[in-house]
Amino acid sequence: MRWLVRALGALLVLALVGAGLLALVPAERVAQAAAAQFERLTGRKLEFDGEVSPRFWPVLGVTTGPVRIANADWSTEDGPMFAAESLQIEINATALMGGEIQILGLRAERPEILLERSKDGQENWVFGGGGAVSPATPGVGTAYTLADGRIEGGTIRYIDHASGRRIALDGVDATLQVPDFTGPFTLDLTAVSGGEEVALTAEGGVFSAFTEGRVVPMTLTARAGVRKTGSSLAFEGRAGWSPLAAEGALTADLSDLEALGHALGADTPILPRGLGAERLTMEGQLTLDGTGAAYLRGATIIADTNQITGDLDLKPGEARPMLSAQLRSGPLLLAGLWGERGGGVNGGMKADGWPKETLDVSALGAVDAAVSLVAPSVDLGLARLGETRLLLTIDRARAVFDIRQMAAYGGTVTGQFVVNGRGGLSVGGDLTLKGLDMQPLMTDLSGWERLVAKGNLTLKFLGVGNSVDEIMQGLKGDGTLSLGKGELRGLDIAGMLRTLDPGFVGEGQKTIFDGVAGSFAIADGVLSNSDLKLVAPGLTATGSGEVGLGKRELNYRLRPTALAAADGSGGVMVPLLITGPWAAPRFRLDMESIAREKMEAEARAAEDRLRQEAAEAEAAAKAALEAKLAEEGIVAGDGETLQDAARRKAQEALTDEAGKLLDDILNGN
Repeated sequence: MRWLVRALGALLVLALVGAGLLALVPAERVAQAAAAQFERLTGRKLEFDGEVSPRFWPVLGVTTGPVRIANADWSTEDGPMFAAESLQIEINATALMGGEIQILGLRAERPEILLERSKDGQENWVFGGGGAVSPATPGVGTAYTLADGRIEGGTIRYIDHASGRRIALDGVDATLQVPDFTGPFTLDLTAVSGGEEVALTAEGGVFSAFTEGRVVPMTLTARAGVRKTGSSLAFEGRAGWSPLAAEGALTADLSDLEALGHALGADTPILPRGLGAERLTMEGQLTLDGTGAAYLRGATIIADTNQITGDLDLKPGEARPMLSAQLRSGPLLLAGLWGERGGGVNGGMKADGWPKETLDVSALGAVDAAVSLVAPSVDLGLARLGETRLLLTIDRARAVFDIRQMAAYGGTVTGQFVVNGRGGLSVGGDLTLKGLDMQPLMTDLSGWERLVAKGNLTLKFLGVGNSVDEIMQGLKGDGTLSLGKGELRGLDIAGMLRTLDPGFVGEGQKTIFDGVAGSFAIADGVLSNSDLKLVAPGLTATGSGEVGLGKRELNYRLRPTALAAADGSGGVMVPLLITGPWAAPRFRLDMESIAREKMEAEARAAEDRLRQEAAEAEAAAKAALEAKLAEEGIVAGDGETLQDAARRKAQEALTDEAGKLLDDILNGN
């Protein structure tokens, strides 16, 4: 940029000197000489089309026809770097004769300016010629003043071939005033960029130093967009542009990010309510260190109704900037994170379904981050939290909330919560909740306020989808639940068992219990449980079934038993079916199940009786047989069956008879 400023200064001085020579030398020869000198200084070709007309009264001046400055030889864009339909220059002739250059007026008619940065970092506004450039070269480093420099109807295009970014300013009207070359200067510019009106006003000190890129006192205001609220920026301090460096007070209103994105030729995220959907302002002490890093100290950020203070560092990264911050906030209201209808509250248990609005988390891809946050309270719409300390890390559009401390509903929450915006949206977590008051928690989560107890919950979950509805429909995970002493309002289980009447539901009814415990698994948006246990005075219950988290439906079977004895024996057991939508659950005693179980029990008892009778008959027959055999002298020995004893007895008899027969034969009987 320093070379661009110097080269333009050289062009002005050459044109001014030419204006003084036009009285003696033909205009064409003066134009040719000026073009040759410019090319020697810059290495770029300068062309004049048409006449170069002098003016001697009432001021000394010159008017050119179309003028062009060639682009860098590495550029692939068509057209020159600079082109204008005409240049008009007016100078103070008396001052010129005294050796001072006082430009009374400079006007470029409909100029077209092309600024480029190549993929390897070359910039087309960095000039280099074949001549030796020094303060002694005509025009380079020469002091001058400018009473009124003006661009009318211009176009400025910026192309960064490395990043692919393109910015186009159309309808550029700008004025530059330099009353003192070593003193202050002012710049006013208006244009249209990306369909948005933009405006810039700058007041700087030490113009000569600024043209060299050095840091000078600077006051700057900029604005983009007027269709909504527009976005604006104000800076007061010191700044320079080679390299870009600044130090001073920054005030920014970024409430219209869409307009700012259009103006800068960049995509901007759609922020949810609570993070800047309607209002986003920032102020603090800004430092740009010349390396591309930005530091904001003592910052105050207002995002909609939320106010956050702290220190922020933004440093360049290979793919995305890296944001580091230590922040404190007032009470945070973040109900809008879950869509226009305010998250899972959404009418509570009586709602038709979960919000289906698309959740836009594209903002996660704008930066990587490591941010610590301390807040006295956080209202998520889904739930309300107390004092919170957490560390947020973002890596390639994946945000992890590491909960260091979180108070909630009289208890605590620890663990991690993840929002992953890579290639879609998924949310997950591994949370441990201890000592929570279940009534206000369930009221906030679902609008259901009938459970009164302290509870502990462990929960691992993962959901994928672009809306709350899609996430809940496909939710999976597992966990455990345990409750201490409490009551379930609106349902008198003991009364149902005593009377076998399912009408013990509604206001004034309740079940008091000593404890509840169980585990669960979640798949495809359905929570399944098979080991629920409830202990209450005079009552125990087990339960199993499903809770449709996605479809908001119940299909659960509770098996309560009203105890008749202190040892828990006896009593009445009647299964209780809980079915239907969350908005209007139905309670039904499963009398058919009772009859079926009774018939099955009677059948089992009859089968047991038959087996007993058969066993008794078999025992009686065996006893009769033993008695008869005993009469015949057959008695089973140890470890011997009656059959074995009978065989043994027969064998003994046979042996005796055989012995007698042999004895008779031998004795001749």
